[in-house]
Order: sequence, then structure tokens, then C-alpha cells
Amino acid sequence: MPTKREEVLLMHGTTHHDLGLTDASCACGTHSHASAAGVAPIAETPNTTFQVTGMTCSHCVASVTKEVGKLAGPENVTVSLVPGGVSVVTVTGAPLDRTAVAAAIDEAGYALVAEAR
Repeated sequence: MPTKREEVLLMHGTTHHDLGLTDASCACGTHSHASAAGVAPIAETPNTTFQVTGMTCSHCVASVTKEVGKLAGPENVTVSLVPGGVSVVTVTGAPLDRTAVAAAIDEAGYALVAEAR
């Protein structure tokens, strides 16, 4: 004889292992059915990284983030701060002109590291 819980589950057409959440309408992208449901994969936005010297604190990070963020194209600007060393500025979005980025970083009071050739 089924338990009350099993009766409820049977009444709703589910089992203990199937909660009815894995049908083709699921768009989470973690199940094999996601592509069958016509869900297109999310396109990744390109990242560009720049090396910057002279940054030492969170104020430096805020200044660089603000100035680079003013340029046309960035969706997001993040900074991995290395106080007194070479910090990495990552820009997500449309490709940026290196000269414009250098000018923005200079405006913030820091220096873009020259590209290795």
C-alpha cells in the first residue's frame, strides 16, 4: 500500500526521482534536453586584458574603472589589483583601441604597460 506522499506523487504523475522539472520547457542549459528545446547557447562577450602600473589601493581601482568605463564599448571593467606591481584590467565588451585605453588609464593617473613584441 503506498504512503500518503507516494499517493500524492502518483496522483500528479511524478515519482520520487522525477519532480516534473526536467521537461523540454526547462531552459537552464544543464540538461541534455536544453538543445532539443531550441535553447541557443549564450554567446560569450570577448574579454581584453591590459596591464597597468602604479596602482596601490581601491581608489586606484575605482579611478581606472571609471575612466576606462567611459570609453565606447565596455560592458564591464574589472581590476585585479597588485599593489605597487602590475595590475590586470579586464574589459568585457567590444574590442577597444589600445591608444584610447592608454589615454583613459593615463587620465586616471596610471600607466599602461607596453605590449610585448
